[in-house]
Amino acid sequence: MPGMTVDLETLDPLLRDRTEPPPSDVLRLTIMAHPDPSRIGRFVDLDSRPGGAPLARLEPRFDDGRPLDDPFISRKPVVLGAMVDARGTSTPVAIDGRSVAETAPLDPGALRRGVVLQLGQQVVLVLQRRPTVESGPDFGLVGPSPGLDRVRREIALVADLEVPVLIRGPSGAGKELVARAIHGASRRRNRRWVAVNMAAVQPELAASTLFGHARGAFSGAVSDHTGHFVTANGGTLFLDEVGDTPADVQAMLLRALETREIRPVGGRRAVSVDVRLISATDADLGDAARFRVPLLHRLAGFQVHVPPLAERRADVGPLFAHFARAELAAMGLSDRWAPDPRRPWLPADLMSALLLHDWPGNVRQLRNVTRQLVIMHRDRPRLDQWRDVLPRLLGGPAGGEPAVAAQPPVEAPSPRKRYRHVDEVTDDALVEALRAHDYEIKAAAEALGVSRTALYGRVDRCDRVRKAADLSAAEIEAAGRVHPDLAQRAAHLEVSAQALKRRMKQLGLR
Repeated sequence: MPGMTVDLETLDPLLRDRTEPPPSDVLRLTIMAHPDPSRIGRFVDLDSRPGGAPLARLEPRFDDGRPLDDPFISRKPVVLGAMVDARGTSTPVAIDGRSVAETAPLDPGALRRGVVLQLGQQVVLVLQRRPTVESGPDFGLVGPSPGLDRVRREIALVADLEVPVLIRGPSGAGKELVARAIHGASRRRNRRWVAVNMAAVQPELAASTLFGHARGAFSGAVSDHTGHFVTANGGTLFLDEVGDTPADVQAMLLRALETREIRPVGGRRAVSVDVRLISATDADLGDAARFRVPLLHRLAGFQVHVPPLAERRADVGPLFAHFARAELAAMGLSDRWAPDPRRPWLPADLMSALLLHDWPGNVRQLRNVTRQLVIMHRDRPRLDQWRDVLPRLLGGPAGGEPAVAAQPPVEAPSPRKRYRHVDEVTDDALVEALRAHDYEIKAAAEALGVSRTALYGRVDRCDRVRKAADLSAAEIEAAGRVHPDLAQRAAHLEVSAQALKRRMKQLGLR
């Protein structure tokens, strides 16, 4: 309009690309699989340098002060920024299950959910754009996702108050764990915790279950019965599946919340109770025709929304680790969780497949799948048969092609003649073939499709391959104290058993 002035500085935010992240957001890289499984869940917030942030064997350093430090990842970095740039590295790279030979753009929406990044055959990470928040108590909830961080903040806000809390979220997402966390952080934490699943209570017994009954109140009531409200007096009462509460009991529940009194079925007088009520549901109670709106308002003094696991991709790795360690410990197999730089118990390809699954059964389903994988592999040193069982455990495809779809697994390389000249064999391909075949040159040469003689020369030119002739007596003896078995000692030293035996004979070692 004529005479109208425009403040360009004020308009500037409106003209910016709306996909540009807010200044408070960070790009976080979280470890999901690693030769040292204790590092699962470690993270680093990448700096926003113009050319992108480098990711390699020795950079960046994660929150435990250590880099990735996997010898099968190149020192030459993958560059992470608006895209993944793999042109300068020899490390095989896959994004969300698809191999990247040169560059691949990173969609802002995918970054919000979390991008699955696999490096080589041992390391998997989740790259995610997320808000910057100060760390606080974890309340016993496992996982670093932004969605779970929000739940933790809400727990901290409401735990020490006396208001009723309604926890919403899909079945299996962990609503009862959130309820227990609220109780555990409240002023009632040393008092009684009582949990009731309303879906498991017969409708005709719901009133008696919650409020108790007097002797003779109904057929079969041969004595007085104390209900859960009285049992939880002074503490916390958790009503799971509260949407299944019968309509007549809803009125009694509303009165109990308003008056802090309950009347047992068939009783003549009211009983005062001091109970903090926490309830949970996976239903939309506002749309439920049978659920009383006034009761909903009373229950929802404060609401906590637990997101589905499909929206918490960064939680999958730490949750799997938490469940797997518990299952291994129960079987007396905790030693399998130890670091193994050569063949980790948890294959990276399996973790990629788990991360790419949608988990309709949420955390409960993940726990069940983890338990079955551990049990099925209890007689094996690693989870190396997962491809045969995972589709059945998940009830269908694993939520997308795992990263291995574009690459043959290193433990069983194809014998095809892929390389016409030994110089075409990259350092990574050479190291992986040797590792997969216990550093036996003949087997590795067949897997790579080159002659054994040519491969000897290629090994001599690769500074990433250890030579048995270079091993000192002290190094061999130190390894022997941990691994008395020759084959295990050779695997630890990353040489063939035959070469180690010859070197020990040269040094006069047994």
